[in-house]
Amino acid sequence: MRVSVIGGSTVTDEQYATARGLGRLLGERGHEVVCGGLGGAMEAVCRGARETGGHTIGVLPSADRSTANEYVDTPIATGIGYARNALVVKNGDAVIAVDGSTGTLSELAFALDVGRPIAGLDTHRVDDLPGLGPIEHVDTPEEAVEFVEAAVGNS
Repeated sequence: MRVSVIGGSTVTDEQYATARGLGRLLGERGHEVVCGGLGGAMEAVCRGARETGGHTIGVLPSADRSTANEYVDTPIATGIGYARNALVVKNGDAVIAVDGSTGTLSELAFALDVGRPIAGLDTHRVDDLPGLGPIEHVDTPEEAVEFVEAAVGNS
């Protein structure tokens, strides 16, 4: 399964460790990671996935593939700025959010609009939107991965 991991480009050491652990779990379980390809949570999740032999895909806001963090296996240059957030979400079967700011909030909105299952680790709470699926707020990377696997039907 492909899992889109979204989150802040600037994170605390604790958030970086959480995202890196999440990446390790996804890699160990054979899932591909899709992200925005830059720093912060995106770098951490790619780093963790790569440490376990997982494959990482970075959908970049710039038209330059070299802007990807060093742990991205497949950089995809778009040249469309934040509009690439929709592509990050659409290229995953499920979404896991780690912290984040307004870019992450936009990705959560896209994920809700297209019906992707979403697990949230210390991220925005936008659960009261009528007619849209909820965000499953979890406390650990393990819970996040288990939720998206169950929601998509893959393990």
